[in-house]
Amino acid sequence: MKESDVADLNIVAIGGGGFTHATYPSLDTFCLRQTGKDDPKVGFIATASQDDVVKIDRFHARFNDLVTHHEHLPMDWTAERVAEELARLDLVYVGGGNTQAMVADWRKTGWDQALRNAAFDGLTLAGVSAGAVCWFDSFLFSSGNGPMRPLRGLGLLKGGACPHYATEFERKGALHAAVAAKEMPRSIAIDDGVAVAFGPDGPTKIHAAEPTGGAFEVRRGPDGTAHEAPLTL
Repeated sequence: MKESDVADLNIVAIGGGGFTHATYPSLDTFCLRQTGKDDPKVGFIATASQDDVVKIDRFHARFNDLVTHHEHLPMDWTAERVAEELARLDLVYVGGGNTQAMVADWRKTGWDQALRNAAFDGLTLAGVSAGAVCWFDSFLFSSGNGPMRPLRGLGLLKGGACPHYATEFERKGALHAAVAAKEMPRSIAIDDGVAVAFGPDGPTKIHAAEPTGGAFEVRRGPDGTAHEAPLTL
């Protein structure tokens, strides 16, 4: 495997919803379709929620009727063990929660490199909220205390990302301010109920389970302010 060989890079970013919140079920089937397999083997990573048993139970309940093989990858596994398991899977889904803590934990344990290697080897990555934005160069993070701020992601996808764009109202202003100040690069903002599939060259597909939802590109204009445009494919 070579990191320069990214022809198979396949990542799905969901702004909010899906099985972990028991909403917008078509988001889950959209993720499955991106594997190109009739019966893909699916794993679930819940590091961002500290392996919340409610989300793990919802994962198994949802995918039990969709695929033959579905498993949770516990956060106490070593990087070597998770790498072995990722090699057997077609799709790994990463749940939401604390993105900062999740990425820090992955970097400490080596899971970040295991996931990068698996992605470049053809594993489809998908996720919601924290599991959607962690793959980008940077993401807009909210700890619940203090203002939102940009943080460094894993860099599999170029640019920045922001979930829950329409439902968490403070995000739009915070993202525009960060892009205008060059604290974040050109960014993709995704509403709840919307999934965007990415290949090595950028977005390839959009699925809107929420009829009023969308995805947007936010970039800094020549006038030094942030400009937003709907993402259309």
